[in-house]
Formats: sequence, C-alpha cells, structure tokens
Amino acid sequence: MAKSTRNSGKQWTSGEVSQLKQLVKGNTPTRVIGLKLGRTENAIYNKASEEGISLAPTSQSPYGTKK
Repeated sequence: MAKSTRNSGKQWTSGEVSQLKQLVKGNTPTRVIGLKLGRTENAIYNKASEEGISLAPTSQSPYGTKK
C-alpha cells in the first residue's frame, strides 16, 4: 500500500486530529498534510469538515517570508 494512504480506512486518533489542526494553522498544503498523516486528500477534506476546520489558505506565507 502507498505510504500516503497507510492509515486509509482507520479511525482517526485524537493525536492525528491535533496534528491536522496544527498543520492547517501553519498553512500547510492539503497534499502535504495527507502525506504526513498517511491519509488521502479526500480524507483530510472530510475530517476537516467534520471537525469544523477551515482549509482555506490564510494570508500568511507558509514559509515565514513576508509579502
């Protein structure tokens, strides 16, 4: 099975949900979040929706540089 979906079909742990929230807060791209958590992009979108987490990009740069 591909690394990006190693947790496919498994229940989300509270630690994974916390990590999802932190990554979203850090403006991490959805694809990268999926790779880090071993989930598909669809799984990330679905869980974010369930948890009320907005995946809309923030106005900050993800790399800490100023605009």
